[in-house]
Amino acid sequence: MLTWIASQGGPLRGELRVPGDKSVSHRAIMLASLAEGVSRIEGFLEGEDTRATAAAFRAMGVRIESPSDGARIVHGVGLRGLSAPAADIDCGNAGTGMRLMAGVLAGQAFDSRLIGDASLSRRPMRRVTEPLARMGAQIDSEPGGLPPLRIHGGRVLRGIEYATPVASAQVKSAVLLAGLYAEGETVVREPHATRDYTERMLQAFGWPVEHREGEARLCGGGRLVARDIEVPADFSSAAFFIVAASVIPGSDLLLRDVGVHPRRTGLLRALRLMGADITLLDPRERQGEPIADLRVRHAALRGVEVPEDVVPDMIDEFPALFVAAALAEGRTRVSGAAELRVKESDRIGTMAQGLKALGARIEETPDGALIEGGTLDSGAVDSHGDHRIAMSFAIAGQRARGEVRIGDCDNVATSFPGFDALARGCGFGLREAVPG
Repeated sequence: MLTWIASQGGPLRGELRVPGDKSVSHRAIMLASLAEGVSRIEGFLEGEDTRATAAAFRAMGVRIESPSDGARIVHGVGLRGLSAPAADIDCGNAGTGMRLMAGVLAGQAFDSRLIGDASLSRRPMRRVTEPLARMGAQIDSEPGGLPPLRIHGGRVLRGIEYATPVASAQVKSAVLLAGLYAEGETVVREPHATRDYTERMLQAFGWPVEHREGEARLCGGGRLVARDIEVPADFSSAAFFIVAASVIPGSDLLLRDVGVHPRRTGLLRALRLMGADITLLDPRERQGEPIADLRVRHAALRGVEVPEDVVPDMIDEFPALFVAAALAEGRTRVSGAAELRVKESDRIGTMAQGLKALGARIEETPDGALIEGGTLDSGAVDSHGDHRIAMSFAIAGQRARGEVRIGDCDNVATSFPGFDALARGCGFGLREAVPG
């Protein structure tokens, strides 16, 4: 089990590019596999989650080449060209991979079974399987709607109008992907607009999709046409450096080519309310996706009431925000974030436990926390196998009065391979603990 030791380094300086966007990488592999023709993907995230998705489609007969790091050449087989895998499809730690593939596999002629690691096997899948069942899919799960998922092939799918009870881009995407195979029109409505990566990428591959704030619709019976995709740098990965540069005195850091989709960048709004100094430089679009270079300089942060309407747009960034709040002046209140309880770990509980171990004053609530800013001490924390928790406490160690020992860091490779080396390169004090 990998353990990190985080301690005060120096100001974060220079420029860097974090790995490719995980959400875009998953979808690029899936749609390129279902397209007709050969697609080239550049900037693909070389993480365990996205590699698991690529391996799944290879197991279903798709030829996927890896000519260089971050590049994939996908020989699409068309919408109906997948073949039955010889074994279970292992999604690893990837909730996105499992939920989206459930939508694709619901429309296949063959049976399949989706499995995952111990963490993924505790994550709820009923929110996906229920709407797919309404479309005509037959999916068996463990008690409580947990993985593994056994998906029965040969079912006739029909388009539905579905109002999601929880705003979730993964649920919306699973239903839309099943809608490619369904008779008639599929419509998804959300209580709050979520990321529209799937809608944008479907359009890029030639599938007509209508989408606006909180609603997406498409009809089955079309075809996907191969195209080349450039994956932007992942905002959720950049978030750790955005927060770190904001809280470490003397920092002035430039992050290149970051995806700044408005449904993804709630953290920027929250940090700016706290007084962060973040500038978007050279905003531009790449295949319909907004990107920019981000310049982040240290600033004195203050506690705030995080607006609830920003919560769905920063659900993956809350662990890092909790660290920023623990180092800010005054109180920060987070509410409306109950979804954090069912991520790779209970992120509210895990962050509260870890920050308390470092001397922070934090009070859990059912859907968030109250955090009193101040200073952090040395101590030992457990990430519980959650990559975002581990990287967030690496930030905490940069401002703690002594070393912070972070246990169970192996899963960082699922989303951000090479994080520790990149962090050290720009000024972090971070090293692996010597076993024994």
